Amino acid sequence: MREENPVELPMRETLSPWVFDASPDNFESLVQGNSMKGLVLVHFWTPKAGPCMLLMPRLVRLAAAYGGRFLLVMADTDVLSRQARSLGVTSVPTVKFFLHGQVVHTVHGAEPDGTFHEALQRYLATPRDGARMAALALHQQGDTAAAIEQLACIAVEHPGDLAVSTDLAKLLTLAGRPEEALSLLAALSAEARQGPDIAPLLAHLELIDAARNGPSDADARLRDDPADHDARLALAARALFDDATAQAMEHLLILARTAPDYRGDLGRRAMLALFGMLGSEHPLTRQYRGALASLHA
Repeated sequence: MREENPVELPMRETLSPWVFDASPDNFESLVQGNSMKGLVLVHFWTPKAGPCMLLMPRLVRLAAAYGGRFLLVMADTDVLSRQARSLGVTSVPTVKFFLHGQVVHTVHGAEPDGTFHEALQRYLATPRDGARMAALALHQQGDTAAAIEQLACIAVEHPGDLAVSTDLAKLLTLAGRPEEALSLLAALSAEARQGPDIAPLLAHLELIDAARNGPSDADARLRDDPADHDARLALAARALFDDATAQAMEHLLILARTAPDYRGDLGRRAMLALFGMLGSEHPLTRQYRGALASLHA
């Protein structure tokens, strides 16, 4: 998992370099503290339960096989009953996965090794993940330009990593470079552009582009030709950035109804992105979601 030492060594002898025995005194730092640096698995067990004793050596071998990419903490519920209750442990064996101070996954019972391998692959960081997080840390420290440069290098080396592309597009947008962000996402495959993280961001960037670069005489053009989709999109985008959200929704709804082939059904895509931004309970979301759904009824 890492070159750094754990936050706190256990009170009792360790079973291996990556397996620790929790106590009431060290549980918080051993589990929560170390989870801020990487993945921690906590095995809630009791010597009274046979399945716990069968699972324990398997988990120890798993920790050895992964060579320290995660820490394994043994938590005897006879000793740590309060901690077990606070985490909702009602039966043993239970294994909880901790990352960034939060429980991200739970395995109940002595499941096969394959169950643990599958979960570990979802939550273990790769070197690329580490580089990405380091770049985002630069942004959080105020050096967005350096963060963009690092993410761009990762994106060149790993063009299929959609998380990197998404983060890079967001930082480019925050840095006042939305045209570059739009070009980055528009170059992705059609399948990638429809992903749950990328689709709303792409629609947002297309609206920014329409607000900035759409026809300056959009009002006049739309009066002359109600089917001028570029003009209608520009008016929708400018209304949105003027906080006239209902007006923007009306224009986008017309686009969704009359021009589903326009820019990949941008009217519908933009409305869905706005629903996500406003929240499901917002009055405009509730009103226009129903109107949008009725188009396909």
